[in-house]
Amino acid sequence: MTIKKFQGKTEEEATAKAIGELGTGAVIMNVKEIKPKGLLRFFKESSFEVTAAVEEAEIMKTVAPSPVRTVTPAPAAPAPAPTPSLAPTATTTTGNINVTADEPISIPKPESVKEVFASVENTWVSSMPQGQREEYKKDNYAENNLEEKIESLQSLLEKKLVQPSEMQKGELPKEAPMDENLKFIKMIYGILLENEVDEKYVNQIMDEVEKVMKSGISVDYILSSIYQKMILKFGQPQPIMLTERKPKVVFFIGPTGVGKTTTIAKIASRFKVEKGKKVALYTADTYRIAAAEQLRTYANILNTPLDIVYSSKELNEELANAGEFDLVLIDTAGFSHKNEEQRNETKELIDQVPEEYEKEVYLVLSATTKYKDLLEIADIYKDNFKFKLIFTKLDETSCLGNILNMKLYTGADLSYTTYGQNVPEDIEIFNTQSIVKLLLGGK
Repeated sequence: MTIKKFQGKTEEEATAKAIGELGTGAVIMNVKEIKPKGLLRFFKESSFEVTAAVEEAEIMKTVAPSPVRTVTPAPAAPAPAPTPSLAPTATTTTGNINVTADEPISIPKPESVKEVFASVENTWVSSMPQGQREEYKKDNYAENNLEEKIESLQSLLEKKLVQPSEMQKGELPKEAPMDENLKFIKMIYGILLENEVDEKYVNQIMDEVEKVMKSGISVDYILSSIYQKMILKFGQPQPIMLTERKPKVVFFIGPTGVGKTTTIAKIASRFKVEKGKKVALYTADTYRIAAAEQLRTYANILNTPLDIVYSSKELNEELANAGEFDLVLIDTAGFSHKNEEQRNETKELIDQVPEEYEKEVYLVLSATTKYKDLLEIADIYKDNFKFKLIFTKLDETSCLGNILNMKLYTGADLSYTTYGQNVPEDIEIFNTQSIVKLLLGGK
């Protein structure tokens, strides 16, 4: 499948360009109005950008019809689980395969969605380190819940696609199987955009799906392929893992109002109450008295010490006396990403920790923050810190595309998500399967 963009003064002009180059079989996947910028924008008219897709066979028919066509199998895309072979069953040699127009390629029937999803999830979890695997399973994985996890995706197929059995008696399908696949791809394309996934990342996913877009492939297989590719893009979650080096020092950074203090309380409770570890809390947020008092309340409930540090020197003195603790969690001042002075103070606090301590930095972001602001925040923090990502307030938004956007934009590992104010319940290790399912239109 080929995906291209075309621009024109009007939507009709851009669409005409797409059909002119790709042929009448082109499917319009997205239309975007491009508004003029600059001082002279009031004197300029908007233009339109059309994203269109077409199966390679349609281009061949338009350019040079021939009774014989040559198909070159695309290389298999890497995936965490085995996928059905896409090669013709009657052909065992490599290279080009000549097929007459009257004899379409025979492709083995792919696995069902349930089988593919089960294979992906089992392989995914089994590849985790032992400690992380047990914690992940406890949070959000159970084999007997697999059907529940993909139920909405199955419903998506049933509702969005017209099945032959639902057609009126005597009515024939008007489009070839590949056209139905393109319609399905267009539907997924639209769903990802509605979930605010950046269009450039959506196009990347669709370009990769092109490798499996061959005549005869079912929508089940296309969906499972998209699912697997998105799983790979998110990567394995990387939560806090303790080692024999004590104490492990963990900093939490991020803009104001994203829920850092509450997130720290949830993590502290998890390690102290559920795992029986010794946890100490420090706060370097000396700008807001309420923040220290909030953390002190949680510290009293957990019966764990809380200290306020005003400089990197004070922090290192505290760490020198914290050898009995397994984990030290440090709350930093929440500040605007534009506040250079406070940012430098936080950077010094982190950089001056002696190398003898194992330390990690977690950037806490809200899932409700606008994409443009997230990009600015990421640009500032990634130039100054090496971090992992925590997303909060998942319960306050219905669009989770920014999680994938930030993962791909920063390249940072994802660790936790939070979805409420309850301590310690409303936190879990990043549930890759659940987020992908939601992004694909599930519930």
